[in-house]
Amino acid sequence: MIGSREAVIDTHVHVFHRGLKFIDSRRFTPDYDVLYERLIETLDRHGVDKAVLIAISILGADNSYLLESLKRSNGRLRGVVAINPATDIDRLPEYADSGAVGIRLNLTGNLPVPDFKSGQWPDILDFCRQNRWHIEVNDRCDRLPMTVEPLLESGTRVVVDHFGMPNADEGLSGEAFQRLLKLADTQLLWLKLSGAYRTSRSLADAAVPLLLETFGAHRLVWASDWPFTQREDSQTYQMQIDDRDRWLSDPPVRGQVLWDTPSELFHFNV
Repeated sequence: MIGSREAVIDTHVHVFHRGLKFIDSRRFTPDYDVLYERLIETLDRHGVDKAVLIAISILGADNSYLLESLKRSNGRLRGVVAINPATDIDRLPEYADSGAVGIRLNLTGNLPVPDFKSGQWPDILDFCRQNRWHIEVNDRCDRLPMTVEPLLESGTRVVVDHFGMPNADEGLSGEAFQRLLKLADTQLLWLKLSGAYRTSRSLADAAVPLLLETFGAHRLVWASDWPFTQREDSQTYQMQIDDRDRWLSDPPVRGQVLWDTPSELFHFNV
């Protein structure tokens, strides 16, 4: 609690503007800007105390505006950066000093899974382990084992986006989602309760009790996924809050998922 109200950390938001260079291979091109000021106004309006800036795929490994926003926030924000693993290892200490706490692997669109035993990856993962960083993975559930399991075997913290993106046709009983649940025993894997609209809200509603049972509230975090790229016309921040309140009705669980767990995972408590 902060004062008389609930304390909340939103663990997945984006900032960008059209003055930045979008990569040629991008999956979409926004026709609007999401400036730092707009983010802060959105957080304030919805009673959100802190947030985690996630590198957005359209910018590739350009973290410049993300880092600028982190520095302006005076500790209110943390960041998860995207990197070029062949060239960016020397930048990781600078990113950490700016408030970055992890590396994003956005593999949607069937992008190839890295070989974590080659090139600079062993040193990158060593940096992550030494600094309590995590690797954030965004991909379809059926592809997650190729990425998540080698990372866990290396002893690296892993955060999986958007409920693990289970296949709506297979549901929660699908082999891929069940395999993800079994990885909870590693105690190195966290899941985001976010982006239900990208798969199925009814599936997410059914998944939350199962995730609380298998992972526990200490391995779950909540996120709005704002500004809902490619779904801007159908989603609002209040809709994500409504989802959150439906999923987390028990006050001790809410406090753990909305504040205690993300405070530790994203280094807000240091």
